Amino acid sequence: MLIGGDLSRRSLIGAGLAGAGLLALSGCGGGERKSTPRRGGGIRVATQAASTADTLDPAKGALATDYTRHFMLYNGLTCIEDESLVPRPSLAKSFESADRITWHFELQRGVRFHDGSELTAQDVVFSLLRHKDPAVGSKMATIAAQFADVRSDGRYGVTIRLTGANADLPTILAQSHFLVVRAGQNAPDGNGTGAFRLAEFQPGVRTVVVRNEEYWIPGRPHLERVELIAIPDEVSRVNALLSGDIQLCNAVNPRSTRRIEADPRYATMATPSALFTDLIMRQDQLPTGNPDFVQAVKLMIDRPLIKRALFRNYATIANDQPIAPFQRYFNPDLPQTVLDLDKARWHVQRAGLTGVRMPIFAATAAEGSVDMASIMQEYGSKVGLNFAVNRVPADGYWSTHWMRHPMTFGNCNPRPTADLIFSLFFDSKADWNESGWKNERFDRLLIEARGEADEARRGELYGEMQRIVHDKCGVAIPVFINLLDGHDRRLKGLRPVPLGAFMGYRFAEYAWWED
Repeated sequence: MLIGGDLSRRSLIGAGLAGAGLLALSGCGGGERKSTPRRGGGIRVATQAASTADTLDPAKGALATDYTRHFMLYNGLTCIEDESLVPRPSLAKSFESADRITWHFELQRGVRFHDGSELTAQDVVFSLLRHKDPAVGSKMATIAAQFADVRSDGRYGVTIRLTGANADLPTILAQSHFLVVRAGQNAPDGNGTGAFRLAEFQPGVRTVVVRNEEYWIPGRPHLERVELIAIPDEVSRVNALLSGDIQLCNAVNPRSTRRIEADPRYATMATPSALFTDLIMRQDQLPTGNPDFVQAVKLMIDRPLIKRALFRNYATIANDQPIAPFQRYFNPDLPQTVLDLDKARWHVQRAGLTGVRMPIFAATAAEGSVDMASIMQEYGSKVGLNFAVNRVPADGYWSTHWMRHPMTFGNCNPRPTADLIFSLFFDSKADWNESGWKNERFDRLLIEARGEADEARRGELYGEMQRIVHDKCGVAIPVFINLLDGHDRRLKGLRPVPLGAFMGYRFAEYAWWED
């Protein structure tokens, strides 16, 4: 069955993968444009975080700066380039599966790495299997555990056999961590097949890339040079944009949108997304591991206030589970947790925690967390909890504080499927299982849902998983945050992709500069 590139995500999964289907979708060639791209120009781009742990290894990417850098240098077997979230061929010109367990990918011919070597199946096999090597330290090791076998099928064919059925494999392989590196590069150095070549890399300082004149996709990229830096302070980031020091930035505070748009030379791009900042209550420590404590905290969260005051309504009310109302498989039947200080006080008293002093660690690295912590401090005093807000520097927050204290904040980027967000952050074995919770029923449902061919049943399974997280997990998710990028209006070709800032971190390949 040949499937066209305009097909919906529902028909892609329901029709294309339930049977023996060949997927030869239109590749990652960009959407319809309102003006003709112009070649030339260089820009500076600022994200909100960087560190000395910045990496050229896609497997180890952890921040927006990493994801953006990797998408400039490398390609994946598949890609996601628009709001449909449909995975399309990239380095793979087609892919097929009869049972969602064994998958065959046919590679593009004539694709070359920056060093001139040709892409072959050997490179793909190496790139995927290295995620299973503990020495690599892949952020996707939990996901890669599903790869029972990856082998070459001739020079340009790759067969992946999974441990169980997973209809989402093409979507998974579009994530930045699964970008393809050259075989044998145990410490990838930027030598990819991507639209840009690495010119300079100083971890925690800057990345400079220049146009790959021999890029395998004709006509791209348009920009000649991109410099990627980090400016942790949001006010400073916006100041840099408005002064012309940078031409694009992410993580704009909603309070800054009027300031940016008051100048006709600049604009903001808002993208509704499943991004969230969550309050983490470690389940392997006390008192945060006490179920009454967790329920009390969830009941003292003023979600409408957070949406209105912190995010100026550039947000959607959440319900302590990671699937947003506009996403597929969202469970609308979960009762919405609302502010109830009387009930919160009852849980505190039942747990014998009245008067307990508890530090909360927050940093601007987790968007909105400092203000959320202040709100929690105020409401906690009304129910008998004494929260002490410890505001720590954004630099180093993720390595020094995140998940290392009983109460910290996380900041989870959008993921294209329910399976990915659940597998990365809520599976008992996941490295990013933030609250350290374990639920055997949830883990079993996660595996069952991956291989379920019946869409209605799959929805039921994901619905139950949302209920379990809502009821039992040690994370509180108040709102889903819109993505806000600020940009110079001369930077064209930008469009919202709800997987992350900067068009899902892939802007560099599509954008152009227009004087």
